[in-house]
Order: sequence, then structure tokens, then C-alpha cells
Amino acid sequence: MEKLLHYVWKHRILPFKTLLTLDKRKVEVIDPGTYNPHQGPDFFNAKIKLNDTLWAGNVEVHLKASDWFRHNHHLDAAYNNTILHVVLDADKEAQTQDGRSPVTLQIDMPQELLLHYRELSTTDDYPRCHRIVPHIPALKAHSWMDALLVERLQNRSGKVLERAKRMNGDWEKAAFVTLSRNFGFGLNGDVYEMWANRIPLQAAAKHRDNLFQVQALFMGMANLIDPKLEAEGWDAGKAEKEYAFLAHKFRLPDPIPRQLWKFMRTRPSNFPHLRILQLARIYSSGKALLHNLLEVSDIKELHACLLEASLSASSRNLILINTVIPLLYAYGMHTQDQRLMDKATCLLAQLPPENNYIIRQWRGCGLTVASAADSQALIQLKREYCDRADCLRCRFGYEYLKQ
Repeated sequence: MEKLLHYVWKHRILPFKTLLTLDKRKVEVIDPGTYNPHQGPDFFNAKIKLNDTLWAGNVEVHLKASDWFRHNHHLDAAYNNTILHVVLDADKEAQTQDGRSPVTLQIDMPQELLLHYRELSTTDDYPRCHRIVPHIPALKAHSWMDALLVERLQNRSGKVLERAKRMNGDWEKAAFVTLSRNFGFGLNGDVYEMWANRIPLQAAAKHRDNLFQVQALFMGMANLIDPKLEAEGWDAGKAEKEYAFLAHKFRLPDPIPRQLWKFMRTRPSNFPHLRILQLARIYSSGKALLHNLLEVSDIKELHACLLEASLSASSRNLILINTVIPLLYAYGMHTQDQRLMDKATCLLAQLPPENNYIIRQWRGCGLTVASAADSQALIQLKREYCDRADCLRCRFGYEYLKQ
């Protein structure tokens, strides 16, 4: 409930009647201040008028005034610059560490707002705000989705940046590991990443013009050279000998344990040995190396980078959405190249939207989902806001609360 009171103050959802402090001074809110999600006062640098005098400082918000003492603010010098204590229940006068009593403003919670908040908080529906989505102006809806898309790209790029940092700035290696992790489409992601980390790309690069040798190296390091694992054009017996030669030549590390790979609950087309053979084709072609991906200018060229893997168009789209676009955006963040970040965003807007439960639910509410940029924005909304019931930070939630 205190979060809702923060929301009321932040958005100035205050009664139309004149606001009066407990000592009967008239309050005019010039600027509610900047919300502080960390330790310290709830709002920094607020500006209010008490009668005709302008005050600048911090604002603290509590359900009960006595919470000031329960939270030990009276012992913390960080609260000495509090100019206003906003409460629902003024049950006790607050006191700062330097002995001053902040001005107290007791307000009422708007009942309509409280009703709508409880609706959002208790419903099992998804989306929680489905009733008002059709009535949100398209400009407002897509403005929020644009912001969500930036959040999504920054979050996903952050993981790529961390990976590149762990690899001492080797972006080609980071790109290869990122591509490999997402190539299993979910189930074996951690195993693909472990496998990709063990691949010595410098050794693989020396044989990139020989697809079979790359396949033998990749499959051997995955511990998947097995006559029982069949694939078109694949000779496990010959590959075993080739891998033994390469392992001796390059003193390769031990392959990952075979039992880590999961075949159960995996579609045949996603079996690890088939995906790794496809990765070998992509790597051998050289088209999906990072320095080549950076040069692409349109979706047709991006798709061409993955053609060697013989993937379906929908699978290629998913890899572009989940791997290639975040890679380009992350490298743009790393090099502070806004043009590259803009290009990644534009390429995403040219891809068709994903078709999953999340997207179908929002479409069912009447929201237009025209591209992968829109679908990625809605996935961000679901995971970072809806799943956490964080409607107070959501612009759709704001529209619901103010109705």
C-alpha cells in the first residue's frame, strides 16, 4: 500500500480541496521531486509552497507517521533535509536526527484509485489491464512499447557485454558463444554455452575452409560422435578419426560430458547433434562472424548469414531476434555507436512478430502487434512488469488507475 501512496504523491493524484498541513499551513506542490528507489528519503529535490514560502528539499512518505521511528529515520542524518512528511495516518509527530520536526501533510487515498489498484493486484487475468487496453490511444500505447523495446534490448545486450568482458574483450568469441547458446532454442542453452566456451576458435579458424574438419572438431568437443546419432552426409566413423587427429594436433581440452545433453522433450529437428552440425556450417561459411554481421544493411542480408544452416524461415527469424539483433545492439553500446544501435532497432522492426502465448493474449485485447519490435516490447512488459504485478510503473497500469 505504501507503494500506492508513493504513486499518489509522484503523480500528484491529490484531492481538489486545499491541502493543509497539521499546523494549518496551505500546501502547493510545485514539483513532487525525483523518486528514490534506494536508501534515503523517498523523493529528492522536491519543491513545495507552504503558504507563500517556497521550500526545496526531500519528501518522505509513510502510511503511518509512526513508521518514521519504526524505520529509524530519527537516527539517520540522511533525513535531516526532509521538508515534508506525507502520511495517511498522522498518529505521531516525526523528529529528525538533528532534533527538528518535519512539516506533516495528512492526505486521503482516492477511493476510485484504491478500488482500481485492488482490481489490478488481485485479478488472475492476463493482462491484468485488459479492460482498458482497447481504449488506450495508439500513440500512447506505442510510445510505451518503444520505451519497453529499449529496455529489452539494453537488458539482453547487458548479458552480451558481460560475456565479452569475461572473455577479455574477445567479441568474436562472445558472438560465437551467444549464437551457440540460443541455437538450441531453450532446453540445452546452458550446455551449448559450456560447449562453445571450450571450442578453441583459433584452432577452428585454421580449418574453416574444410567443413568436415570443423564438424569433427565441434562434434568431438560436444562428445556427440556416435554412429547411433545419424545425420544426412555425416560419417561418424570418419569423424572420430579426424577428431582424434585434431585433438592431438591442437592439444584440445576434454569434451563436455555426454550426459549433459538433453534429447527428451526435444523436437527431432532440435536434437543437439543436428544443431551443432548446423553451427559448424554457419561457422565454416564465415558469414555469421561478428565482423561480417556488423556490415549487413537489411533483413535479406541477415537471413543470408544463416542460410548455410538450412533452417526454416521461422527458426532463422528467432535466431535473428534473440541473438543477432542483441549482438549488434550490444556492440553499438560497447563502441558508443548510436548508428549501430539504431540499425539493430530498425532491423528488428523489419522482422515479423513472434507468435506465442504472450503475443496472442495482447492481440486478444485489441493491441496491434506488427513486428518483432512490438513483440519483444510486449515480452519485456510481461516479464518485468506483469509477472511482478508492478502495475504502478507501467503506463498501461497508469491508464487503468486513472480511469
